[in-house]
Amino acid sequence: MTRLLRCALLALAAGAGDPARAQEVPLVRTALTGSVFAYPVADGDTLGSVSARFGAGVAAIVELNGIRRQDKLVPGQVLTIDNRHLAVVESRFQITLNIPQRLLFLVEGDTVSAYPIAVGLRSWPTPVGGFTVVDKEENPTWDVPVSIQEEMRAQGKPVITRMPPSPENPLGAHWIRTSLPGIGIHGTIAPSSIYNFASHGCIRVHPDDVALLYMRVEIGAPGASIYRPITIARIDDRVFVEAHPDGYKRGPLGLAHVQAMAERDGYAEMVDWPAVERVLRLQRGLAVDVTKDE
Repeated sequence: MTRLLRCALLALAAGAGDPARAQEVPLVRTALTGSVFAYPVADGDTLGSVSARFGAGVAAIVELNGIRRQDKLVPGQVLTIDNRHLAVVESRFQITLNIPQRLLFLVEGDTVSAYPIAVGLRSWPTPVGGFTVVDKEENPTWDVPVSIQEEMRAQGKPVITRMPPSPENPLGAHWIRTSLPGIGIHGTIAPSSIYNFASHGCIRVHPDDVALLYMRVEIGAPGASIYRPITIARIDDRVFVEAHPDGYKRGPLGLAHVQAMAERDGYAEMVDWPAVERVLRLQRGLAVDVTKDE
């Protein structure tokens, strides 16, 4: 049980005598997304492009397949991909962005789906907070923010103020505007940049994925942008932990933090703590089963 889930249940208990009040408390749950699967390498694939498409870090792919970072992928070569992730979501939010995970979680009823994203550079961080979807546009025109115009000027590039729909438009074919100032969820003409800290704050999504999101997310849909580098959770009779680099240096990180969460939520005795230490040290960005088997 996560801290948020524990707080939600305590709030529900406090409001048990008032059904109307209890219904207002959002239910927080943790879901395990993704799977372990075989992927046949296609022509033009690189470790970076495969990582971006499936939301699995290059280091994790290299380790799982016994290959080296400098190895060139060969069409037809079969890679084992593990892109299991822990999603912490609230029932009131259809969209949850977890910045360190570089993942967007979409909640549809009892289903939680994960989509790899690019988030803001460390120098252009994606903001945290609640938001709503305020507009959607196909084949959008890019009105270049003044800050990006200044960056173009500083780099000696031609300054663009407005870019109509085109193959060069960095917004791609779909734009989902949020109420976070200047922040949208959009496609990209650089899909290999996904699953990285690479944008000027906006959320880049693979063109195929953003097309699905565009259809499934309505104007007015609520969302949240959160910052959570480490998650530990009990799902059924297993305990999983997931650790990502603290890209914006906001923490908290460390074994003591994870132990405190597990002890507070009542499953610390189920955990193989040396296994947790390894996950925290490597920060591979995958949900790892750290259940202590008898």
